[in-house]
Amino acid sequence: MTRTRCDRTAAWSALQSAFNTEGKNFDLNAAFKADAARFESFSQQAPHVFADLSKNRIDLATQALLFDLAREAGVPAHRDAMFDGQAINTTENRSVMHFLLRKPSNVPVNNASTATINIATELAKVHATLDAMLVFAEKIRADDDITDVVNIGIGGSDLGPQMAVLALDEFVTPRKRFHFVSNVDGHELAATLKPLKPGNTLFLIASKTFTTIETMTNALSAKAWFEANGGTDIARHFAALTTHVAAANAFGIATTFGFWDWVGGRYSMWSAIGLPIAIAVGAQGFRDFLAGAHDMDEHFRTAPLEHNLPMRLGLLDVWYRNFHGFTSRSIAPYHSALRRLPAYLQQLEMESNGKRVDADGQALPFGTSPVLWGEPGTNGQHAYFQMLHQGTDVVPLEFVAVKRPKHNLPGHHTLLLANVLAQAQALMIGKSDAAVPPQAGAAPIEGSDPHEAKERGDTMPAGGHKHFPGNRPSTFLLLDELTPESLGALIALQEHRVFVSGSLWGINSFDQWGVELGKVLANDLEARLHSGDAAGLDGSTAGLLARLRAR
Repeated sequence: MTRTRCDRTAAWSALQSAFNTEGKNFDLNAAFKADAARFESFSQQAPHVFADLSKNRIDLATQALLFDLAREAGVPAHRDAMFDGQAINTTENRSVMHFLLRKPSNVPVNNASTATINIATELAKVHATLDAMLVFAEKIRADDDITDVVNIGIGGSDLGPQMAVLALDEFVTPRKRFHFVSNVDGHELAATLKPLKPGNTLFLIASKTFTTIETMTNALSAKAWFEANGGTDIARHFAALTTHVAAANAFGIATTFGFWDWVGGRYSMWSAIGLPIAIAVGAQGFRDFLAGAHDMDEHFRTAPLEHNLPMRLGLLDVWYRNFHGFTSRSIAPYHSALRRLPAYLQQLEMESNGKRVDADGQALPFGTSPVLWGEPGTNGQHAYFQMLHQGTDVVPLEFVAVKRPKHNLPGHHTLLLANVLAQAQALMIGKSDAAVPPQAGAAPIEGSDPHEAKERGDTMPAGGHKHFPGNRPSTFLLLDELTPESLGALIALQEHRVFVSGSLWGINSFDQWGVELGKVLANDLEARLHSGDAAGLDGSTAGLLARLRAR
C-alpha cells in the first residue's frame, strides 16, 4: 500500500485552481436555478441512510476533482489495507479492525499476505466473546432483582454506549434503568448512587487495561459504597469489560469480557464495551445494531467512489476545511433521542484527526480536524442558530432527521420535520432586508418580498439587522426510522468518513497520544496538592496550587 499526502497530488493543485476561479464565490441558489437535476446528482441512498448533499458548495466538476484526489492519494488502497488486516495504525504497529466486530461469522474474510494478523482466527474470537456476552446480557435482562445498571468508563467506554442506549430508548427494556458515570468529579458518581440500592444494582467497569485512573477511582468508590451499604456479593453485582482479567479478579470480579489491541477506544462500542447496549435492547437488538453497521462497512468497502457515501462526505470535509477554510462543523440531530450524538462525534473525529503531523511525523502545512459541536433541534434554533444564520463565520451544518417517529402524539413530528426542512432551506436561500422604495427619504416597505420588490424596481439595501446572507451550506442525513440497524449504519458511516479525511491528510487516525501529557502532569500535581511542593512549577500553576490548598 502506498499513500500520497493530499497536498502532494496533481488533483490538489487542480482543486486550488478550481476554488480560486469558481469555488470561493460559489452560490447555491444560482446552482439550483442552473441545474434542475442538482438534487438527484448530489443525493443518494446508502444502507439505512439517505443523504442530500445538494445544499453544499460543490459542483460536478469539483466533485470529479475530489474523486481524482482520493485515487491519487491512495485512499481506496488504504481502505482495502484496513479491511485486509494490515497494521495501518503505524505508531502503535496495530491492525485496525473494528469492522470485524460487526462481521457475521458466516461471511468470508479477506486476509492480505502482508497482514500482521489472521482475520479468520480473530473473527472466531470475536463471535465467541459476542455469544458469551449476549448470554450474560439476557441473563441480566431476566433478573428482576437487578433494576439498575451503572456503566463506569470514560471516553469511548462511555460516550458510545451512553449515546446508543439513549438513542434506542424505544427499544430499551422498561425493567431496567441505565446510568453512565465517567467524570472523576465525585459529584457525578454521588448523584448517581444516591437513589440506588446495592442489592438491585449491577456495576459494569469498562477499562481495557483496568488501570484508567478516572474509571478505577470511580470503580473503587462504587465498591466502597456497595460494601458500606450492605452489599455482600461483589461477583454478582460487578462485571468487567477488560483484557486485564487478573486485575478484575483481584478487585473481586468474576465475570469479564475482553477485547483486542486492534479495537480503538472510540470504536469499541461494537465490542464487549457495548454490554450496556446489549442489556438495554437485548441480544437480537444488539445483533441488529451490528448488522446495520456491517451493511455500511460493505458499502464503504465495495461501492465505487462516485456512489460511496463515506467517501463523498470525507472528501467534502477536506474541500471545506482546506479550501474554503471552514474550521468547524455543527451537528443538529432532529430527534431528542440522538442528543448525545454530537458529543460522540466530537471524540470520533477530533481524537482521530486532531493531529498536526502526518504519519511520517512531518508537520502539516494545512488544517486537519474541524471543531465539531451541536445540540438537538429544535433546541439549537433558540440558541446558537442565530450565529449560523447571521454570524461572521460560515459553519457547515449537518442535519440528522428521522422520517417516522415512535411516539403517537399528534402534530409533534410534522412540526419537527417542518422545522428541520425550514432551517436547511433558510440557511441556503437567506432573506434580504425589506426593500427600500426608490423615492428619496421614503420609509422601507416592512415585510416586502425581495423578489417582488425587484420586479417593482425597488432598490435593495446592503443588508442590516434583518438581512440573512444565505448561501450557508448544509448536509441532510435522513433515516426512515431510528432503529438498532439504522443507528448502527449511521455510526459506521461517520467512522468511515473520518477515515477518508484522515487518509487524505496523510495522518494516523487511530492513535491518540495527545491525551497522554495531561494524565502524566495530573499524577504529579495530585501529589503536590497533598504536599504543597511547588518547586519547579510555572508561576501560574504554583499560584493556583497555593490558592487551592489555602483554608
